[in-house]
Amino acid sequence: MAQSAELRERLRAIVAERMSRDSAHDLAHLDRVWLNVQKIAPAEANQTVLLGAAYLHDLVNLPKDSPDRSKASRMAATEAGPILADLGLSESEVKATQHAIEAHSFSAGIPPETIEAQVLRDADRLDALGAIGVARTFAVAGALGQELYHPTDPFAETRDLNDIRFSVDHWRVKLLSLPKGMITENGRELAQARAALMIRFLDDFADEIGATVPKAWTS
Repeated sequence: MAQSAELRERLRAIVAERMSRDSAHDLAHLDRVWLNVQKIAPAEANQTVLLGAAYLHDLVNLPKDSPDRSKASRMAATEAGPILADLGLSESEVKATQHAIEAHSFSAGIPPETIEAQVLRDADRLDALGAIGVARTFAVAGALGQELYHPTDPFAETRDLNDIRFSVDHWRVKLLSLPKGMITENGRELAQARAALMIRFLDDFADEIGATVPKAWTS
């Protein structure tokens, strides 16, 4: 079995050839998820499983507007299996890594049943928050051709939220609620701090467009 540093480099080389040009799910995203994993994982977590899951969880990455989006994590887990076996992971480690990959996805709705799956899910969601979260939100909006916000009702006070059309709506629909769904204690603390940064940004954003962020968005 390769040492962690060697295994990481081998994993990075494999995914570098497969990753799309999606700036929200590129090699840099995988590096950040691995960094988040190291910040929140308890000592008893299997580092080999976490390393494999961190770098292979987006092996299949479908666009957010794809009708098959909810299947992407299962597809990634399936493709990851032979890669992990070739890298020398045991059968039990391969299965544990595949479960972590399957369960990390918000849209898949698969409960994370192991420590490693819980850590990966939190680590991946942390990358949707904070300064990187702000950048990723608008990068995705540009890629999908979304409007930044509704021109007359930016915070959906008199309309239904629509995060397919308006990027800022996605903050209310999903992003600002992520801290409440964190499983690990360290993940929750980091998520709360990063969400607070996003709310400060949102206050400035609102001021520049002549609006005010409703309390419902920040409570």
